Amino acid sequence: MNEEMVTLTIDGIETKVKKGTTILQAARELGIDIPTLCFLKDINEVGDCRMCIVEIEGRKGFATSCIQKAEEGMIVHTHTPDVLEARHVILDLIISNHAKDCLTCTRSGNCELQLLARKFNITNIEFPGEVTKHKVDDKSPAIVRDFNKCILCRRCVSTCKKVQEIGAIDCINRGFESCISTTYDHSLNDVDCTFCGQCIESCPTGALHEKESINDVWAKIKDPDTYVIVQTAPAVRVALGEEFEMPIGTNVKGKMVTALKRIGFDKVFDTNTGADLTIMEEANEFVERLQNGGTLPMITSCSPGWVRFAEKNYGDLLEHLSTCKSPHQMFGAIIKSYFAEKYGIDKEKICTVSVMPCIAKKYECTRPEMEVDGIRDVDYVLTTRELARMIKQANIDFNKLEDSNFDDPMGEATGAGAIFGTTGGVMEAAIRTAVDTLENRSIENIEYKEVRGEKQIKEATLNIAGKEIKIAVASGLANARKIMEQIREGKSPYHFVEIMACPGGCVMGGGQPIKNSKILASVDVRKLRAESLYSIDEKSTIRKSHESPTMKMLYSEFLQKPGSEVAHKYLHTTYSAKPKYDIE
Repeated sequence: MNEEMVTLTIDGIETKVKKGTTILQAARELGIDIPTLCFLKDINEVGDCRMCIVEIEGRKGFATSCIQKAEEGMIVHTHTPDVLEARHVILDLIISNHAKDCLTCTRSGNCELQLLARKFNITNIEFPGEVTKHKVDDKSPAIVRDFNKCILCRRCVSTCKKVQEIGAIDCINRGFESCISTTYDHSLNDVDCTFCGQCIESCPTGALHEKESINDVWAKIKDPDTYVIVQTAPAVRVALGEEFEMPIGTNVKGKMVTALKRIGFDKVFDTNTGADLTIMEEANEFVERLQNGGTLPMITSCSPGWVRFAEKNYGDLLEHLSTCKSPHQMFGAIIKSYFAEKYGIDKEKICTVSVMPCIAKKYECTRPEMEVDGIRDVDYVLTTRELARMIKQANIDFNKLEDSNFDDPMGEATGAGAIFGTTGGVMEAAIRTAVDTLENRSIENIEYKEVRGEKQIKEATLNIAGKEIKIAVASGLANARKIMEQIREGKSPYHFVEIMACPGGCVMGGGQPIKNSKILASVDVRKLRAESLYSIDEKSTIRKSHESPTMKMLYSEFLQKPGSEVAHKYLHTTYSAKPKYDIE
């Protein structure tokens, strides 16, 4: 069936577009740039900021191009003198009520407001006057809210409501006092926020950012009495290069390791090894539950944003979660026990730093459960963005670095560990080991493409050892809610479920390089980063966690076997129901 088309003219160029296409979309298809601030494709298309206004012949006033649909015979002008003057005034008004500390702002150089100010040659404020003053909320261990830099675009609100279906933030007060905040203007730490950080990724300015640990980590590196070990998550290596103008999805593992060594870390380890360790325990736990009548479906537990969401919303279903810690927490516990003992290092003097794509990991490492015998598994978490800042602070020319390998004794991880960074990767890695265990043989076909891709909830039925095993993969908390409601109603058909808080998985985590709305509208960032991780897996010599020499060494020398008492002490955890609002 042919789709209905409409013909319109934009800046003298005639074009045909599908009926229902907005003027903004039609213009971008022609390569005509119409500026936006509040627009976020498929998430926030409300026309609030008015930066995208255009003129349409035969009509009075301006039309908002991000919501105005193209019509047959329309003649549109995107940069008449009146349009340009109106946009200039709009920008002046926004900037007049905005903090002026751009040089020291974490988003300097990657701020959409700053970019437009340069583009429209805003060199002075034409509308000086009273400026609203807001408190800075830095109570949470993960997110800082500085709404003195907020432009009320509501992109964060729409992301929290529509994508994650949390609704932890919204617009409060009226008129000049309007601002984006929480219920009764409490801290994000005390409301239903999961610290997923998707609001940060959607924010065009520096109103939202991660709570930095850079200075604390530098202090530990400079302390001669502290042995500082860093580990890096799989998703970091396929995104870090973007902070240095490399193409999206470039795998910079070798340069990243070299940079970390130059910064001064004593050892540089791969969190993929922690992912292999997680698979050893998680696959074993699933097999045990399957064979011995345990609680099913079992749900993965490596995403701390998802775990916090479950504790706040589904406290009655926590027995469904795997008891496994996340990979970096497992690895931190191993570093401060097995590694410390093997190499004669005082574990009290070891500082473990995790470089993660996720800001919820900052919260996770502070959880009281994440320690063994009073020793914290992980001391600090840095985001991908924070690592990029440290590399720049150290005056390292990242693009010219030679490649280095991760340090021994943990060695190189498996391909299964690499794919942990994308939605479906945890499930695929776990199934590779679970299938071999249940079949009691090595299965050659190890790629489970049913759980790959961008579909928000993916399902598959596998025939394993004569049993039909139903699995599901969900990314994004709105989809997690669908799975959990199904379980609560007793209608879930699944045996094993993977859930990640961030849509697309860790590659799209809240601590990853921030892309502006124009890039997000035209480039599938998730796909490019995920493809890079699958490429690492495909090129790996060993692609199953249980076949890793490192895993065999760890279990023979320390952990005994998956699910052992020792393994439970260091690698497993507990959960507890938490109130949605912790407000005094």
